[in-house]
Amino acid sequence: MTGLFPDNPGAPIDMLALEAQTLRRGYCRIAGIDEAGRGPLAGPVVAAAVILPSGVLLPGVNDSKQLTEEKREELFDVIHREAIAVGVGIGDHALVDSINILQATLSAMRDAVRALSLPPDFLLIDGISNVPMSIPQRTVKKGDSLSLSIAAASIIAKVTRDRMMVQYDAEYPGYGFASHKGYGAASHLAAIAELGPCPIHRKTFSGVKEHLPSQPCSDTAGTSTGLFSF
Repeated sequence: MTGLFPDNPGAPIDMLALEAQTLRRGYCRIAGIDEAGRGPLAGPVVAAAVILPSGVLLPGVNDSKQLTEEKREELFDVIHREAIAVGVGIGDHALVDSINILQATLSAMRDAVRALSLPPDFLLIDGISNVPMSIPQRTVKKGDSLSLSIAAASIIAKVTRDRMMVQYDAEYPGYGFASHKGYGAASHLAAIAELGPCPIHRKTFSGVKEHLPSQPCSDTAGTSTGLFSF
């Protein structure tokens, strides 16, 4: 990608280069989009869309995974204060099981864009998958480390989801959701094995589906049990 990397490889990346390229193409409301929660065994996938003012500087804003929890919380408030618009979309565990994690993620991203108070005219999306919308867009691998708008969205999505998982920890104690946020930590896997999955676990994910109660079956051949209806 031209314009992202300076001649000196050791120099910092220009986090506004992608936005500047897009502005030069005539777009003015650029929404960065990212998600949090594709990999966990429980809870929702959360997406965020953020439109920043042109040329804004947000020191410290970068890929949310590279920041401490304390720093993310601090920047969460900064982004909300400085952004033109912030939108959040949520794909819950049931949606993930119903249409798969990729489609649930794209659905959450679309909802995040729709939740913006000001409609964007261009989308910068972390990853390789387009959001199912007619708005002009560009996908960017590792975009949360290359675009300020995407990085801001990654922080909004991560903090929003982490707060939800802390609430779920109180609702479903014993799994440690407040600490590992639903990811496949050893302590989480041990809790699933001991307690069985709880209502917010993703039943189609390995590490969970092995511990689901077995489905009853009929001993009488040719007799419908009512479990399957078409």
